[in-house]
Amino acid sequence: MPAEDPALDVLFLPLDSGALAWPAPGATLFLRARAGVALNAVRRYRPVCEQSFRPWAGALERDGLAVSDANSGRFAQVLVLAPRQRDESRALLARAIAQAEAGGVVVACAPNKEGARSLEDDLARLAGPVHSLSKRHCRVCWTAPLGEGVDRALVEQWRALDAPRAIADGRFRSRPGLFAWDRVDAASALLAAELPAGLAGRAADLGAGWGYLSAELLARCPGITALDLYEAEARALALARENLADASVPLGFHWHDVAAGLPSAGYDVIVANPPFHQGRADDPDLGRAFIAAAAKALRPGGRFWLVANRHLAYEQALARGFASVRTVREQDGFKVIEAVKA
Repeated sequence: MPAEDPALDVLFLPLDSGALAWPAPGATLFLRARAGVALNAVRRYRPVCEQSFRPWAGALERDGLAVSDANSGRFAQVLVLAPRQRDESRALLARAIAQAEAGGVVVACAPNKEGARSLEDDLARLAGPVHSLSKRHCRVCWTAPLGEGVDRALVEQWRALDAPRAIADGRFRSRPGLFAWDRVDAASALLAAELPAGLAGRAADLGAGWGYLSAELLARCPGITALDLYEAEARALALARENLADASVPLGFHWHDVAAGLPSAGYDVIVANPPFHQGRADDPDLGRAFIAAAAKALRPGGRFWLVANRHLAYEQALARGFASVRTVREQDGFKVIEAVKA
């Protein structure tokens, strides 16, 4: 969860200022909710929080808020922390309007550098004239009570913008908003090409995304006998289930924050293309947490195959957890590393 979250704070400006009034407790749906001081201050209204990213969902749960990765029903008020990807953002706004009651209100916020002006324009296209406020380099916009001014045809059109679809010549399915959603990530492809056919036994894929590396591991390494996929984004994990539906070995799908460690151990093989961004900044601590989790979860002699941006300093973390570490290949700004546990 971000150490500071200006968008979360600014989202509540219309309610804090009196421009909008809170509906009855339990009558607010909060899409892409994030925990923080601003949300805790209004917990008496019992917003129903939805968050598909496991670390942020966990933070909401620790604050005692009702949270799930999907909600249905209709609400008097729908709050939205808009994602950066445009199609995903439009689909989320359309869904917010669809889940708002007649006479309800949709309130949405985004940082200025992540499409706040476009967000306001999109909300106006769906719902008619909107109000807005700006503060802390963020913009919050909100509708009038929803009624005849809503473009219902456009709402239905935009709700489908982030729907799962075929990619990679039909081999996989993905959807907007996921990492490398419309292509095979170059780093993952480089790692897959280096996986030796002799990898065997019980395996895990850390940060599995929509399942590309897992599919390649099973295709290239016939000795793999079982595979667990760990992924923090529930929307990606659901697609991984689809993409590996024809696997011939037992699979486990875990909505899990790898940085917190793994709930299982005794793996013979672990593969990973760790995330390395926190917001817009490189954060090698995420990759180091993946390395530490892999080192604890592998059996003695187990093999860890990792791809990373070449400039990220993971070597010390690897040396702490593994007996031998070698760089297998460097190409196009990436490095593929094999590490063997003592």
